[in-house]
Formats: sequence, structure tokens, C-alpha cells
Amino acid sequence: MKLQSLVLAAATALTMTTAFAVPAGTWSVAAGAHYVDPKSDNGTLDGGLAVDVDSDVRPTISGEYFIANNVGIELLAAIPFHHDITLTDADGVSTDAKTQHLPPTLSVQYHFDGYNMPMNVKPFVGVGVNYTTFFKEKVYLKEGTANLKLDDSFGVAGHIGVDIPFNATESFRIDARYMDIKTDASLDGVEIGEVDISPWVYGVAFVKQF
Repeated sequence: MKLQSLVLAAATALTMTTAFAVPAGTWSVAAGAHYVDPKSDNGTLDGGLAVDVDSDVRPTISGEYFIANNVGIELLAAIPFHHDITLTDADGVSTDAKTQHLPPTLSVQYHFDGYNMPMNVKPFVGVGVNYTTFFKEKVYLKEGTANLKLDDSFGVAGHIGVDIPFNATESFRIDARYMDIKTDASLDGVEIGEVDISPWVYGVAFVKQF
């Protein structure tokens, strides 16, 4: 009976929430860094060119305004991400390319009240839309560079994470996002297929509420 009571008390402690809601009208700013990890198979372009897009990490900043208790609208911004691209033909011969991109993402998010396990961590989930614009694209050929063009992309974005508070207005954030990023590619004005980047994006940040 004593053991059952201890188990029940432990389960209650793990599921108990505290009054830690973020009130409507609150602003928060998060500054940190995110690692963009593209999916492993990024598509095959005309001519049988397999595409491989590498990962990158850059500083990021986001702002969130709470339109209701625990419900916020967040905009994520970053300095440009840089990606090396490898194009490999059926014979295994590789050609190097590169691009830069900016992926601003707008999300609606719900922040759960703090959980005692063992500190008042605050999980959150969000869903929204990602807009990615590409620039400074290049393909490096033996005879020089070619004009690679990657079209801008719109797609759904999902967001999960947890805030670990230092005090009532400051916390450390760990989060992960999925971004549906697909872009039509052209070379010297000729369409050559679709590149599917669709990365998971992992981040850490310092969060301040106002």
C-alpha cells in the first residue's frame, strides 16, 4: 500500500501544472542559432542528376506576440543560410553548386502551462507557413559557372519545443521545426526539375518576455 501511494504521488507530481500562463498582450524575443538539416534525398534533375544539399547553421531571431493567454503569433528570421549542393550523374561524376537562402517563417503557437518535472518547463507547439527565397546560386562547370536559378518557395511549417525558465521573464529554449521547402530549378533559363530540401531545423535560444 505504501508503494502504491508513492507511485501515485510521483505520477501526480509529473502531471501537475502550475499557474504559469503567458498573458495576452505579452511580447517575447528569442535570439539564438538554428541548424538546417535538409532531407537525405533532394530529388533528381533532368539528365539523371541526383541532388544532395548539405546542412548549415546560422544565428536566428524571432519575435512573438500573444494574442490570447498562451497563444502567440511568431515570426522567425535569420541571416542567410549557405548550402553547398552536389549534383551527381549516373556515372558517379559530381558537379558542385551552391546557394544562399532566407527562410522567414510565420507560426501560430500554443504554450502549455508549466510542468513540474522537476522545474516549470513550458512545452509549446505551432503551425504556420514558411517562405524561402534563394539567391547567389551558382553551378561550377569545367568551362566556368552557369546561371542556376531556384524559385522562391511557400510551404507548411511545424514547430515544437520547450522553454526552461530562469525566472518569470527569461528562459532557455530548445526547439525543432519541419519546413516544407520545394523549389523549381532552372539552368541558364531552362527548367531542369524540382529540388526538395524540406529540412528539419534544430535550434537553441535565449528568450526574453516583455
